[in-house]
Parts: sequence; C-alpha cells; structure tokens
Amino acid sequence: MAEKTKQARNIGINVQPPKNTCTDQNCPFHGRLSVRGQIITGVVSSNKMTNSIIVKREYTHHIQKYERYEKRTSYYSAHCSPCMELSVGDKVRIAECRPISKTISFVAIEKL
Repeated sequence: MAEKTKQARNIGINVQPPKNTCTDQNCPFHGRLSVRGQIITGVVSSNKMTNSIIVKREYTHHIQKYERYEKRTSYYSAHCSPCMELSVGDKVRIAECRPISKTISFVAIEKL
C-alpha cells in the first residue's frame, strides 16, 4: 500500500514550501491557516516555546531634528510549524495571519 503524502498548498506568496509534512492545523502549507497583510524578514532569537518562535527585526529610523538615523529593534512572536525546523540564528520570513493566541499574529513561511 502506498503511503499518502499531503501536498503543500499554494498560500498565494512566492515562497518555497517546506520539504517535510506536518499535521498542524495552524500550518499555512499543510493546515487551514491563511496569510494576509505584512511580510517581515528577521532572525530567530528564541525557539523555547512549543511551536512558536521570537523573530528579531532591526531597522533604521530617521530623526529629522538631528538629520541622523538611529537603529531600532522590534520583536515579533510567530507560530512555527513542525515542518519548518527552525533554530536560533536562522534568517526567516514571517507573514501576518489571524490571531492564534494573545501575542501571536504571525506565522513562519520561509527559511532564508
């Protein structure tokens, strides 16, 4: 008997789907979660939570009075499906989705 492998569905964004499969309902490729809105690139700073990661994004902000730029940092909580296999230091792309929990409104869609 042939084992059924679940195909990764098209999420509407030009990204490579993960090679592994999972049974997570909150996976954009193998579950029912749809993505919309912002797409952010950052670095994984923590993966200690179950199926969740913290993504660190550094950017520059212009201060008009001094005509200079300052470096700022934002942290985003994102859902990470088991098929993604992300670790600390990986560069990732996350996309906005419906709120999954109190702090998580993003989901990891690609490992860069």
